[in-house]
Amino acid sequence: MAKPRVLVLAGYGINCDDETAFAFRMAGADADIVHINDLIENRSMIDRYQVFSFPGGFSYGDDTGSGKALANRIKNNLMDELRRFIERDTLMLGICNGFQVMINIGIIPAIRGFTGEAEAALEHNRTFRYQCRWVDLAVENKSPSVFTRGIRLLHIPVAHGEGNFFAPGEDLSLIEKSGLVTMRYVKPGGAPARGEFPYNPNGSMNDVASVCDRTGRIMGMMPHPERGMFFTQRDDWTCIKERLVREGKDIPERADGFTIFTNAVKYFG
Repeated sequence: MAKPRVLVLAGYGINCDDETAFAFRMAGADADIVHINDLIENRSMIDRYQVFSFPGGFSYGDDTGSGKALANRIKNNLMDELRRFIERDTLMLGICNGFQVMINIGIIPAIRGFTGEAEAALEHNRTFRYQCRWVDLAVENKSPSVFTRGIRLLHIPVAHGEGNFFAPGEDLSLIEKSGLVTMRYVKPGGAPARGEFPYNPNGSMNDVASVCDRTGRIMGMMPHPERGMFFTQRDDWTCIKERLVREGKDIPERADGFTIFTNAVKYFG
């Protein structure tokens, strides 16, 4: 099987491109980090890839709002190429700032198709503070998302100031009815967070942490799976290690975030 090729977008203020490319490579893909300027200069480049990833960071300093400047840059230069990419049998993943960019472009949730208009928003955290902490997530079984297949719960970190998912009442209802919510914030063990801080770190409506489009091939998420690839990255790894040692069990090498990337690679298997 040929390895799927992944384009990991880079640019001004994006700071998770290396980690995201590393995660895809660890999962078995070939990943290239491509600067937004180079992509605009050579637009046909996108045709070489099967996966497009918008990584986390603070694109253009988030000076006009998280992800908005980069979204406008793409709208003004790459919309035709993005449409053709999405129409192929491809995958697209946006993480944190990448999720914000995708929301602003209208790539997700795209409940009325990809119109180029935003149908939802990621607003300032209700705490009005940047939140950097580990969270628990439950995967929605009815979601069509390729990236979350076979996953029930995840423990991975968040790091954002604007992750408060909002959609108008009718649109939120359509998102829920269509099964486009892929992950929700929960309490340890899986009980609903019900908006309670710190389990829901930003105040997201319905505890939404991630959404996808109707095909399941395009997903955006606020938490960072690329920062939760290895067991020793977990905030609680020393405690779990001691318990496993006392029970005579093996200590795992990988952590929950790894499966998001292996699922993407398996899609092309």
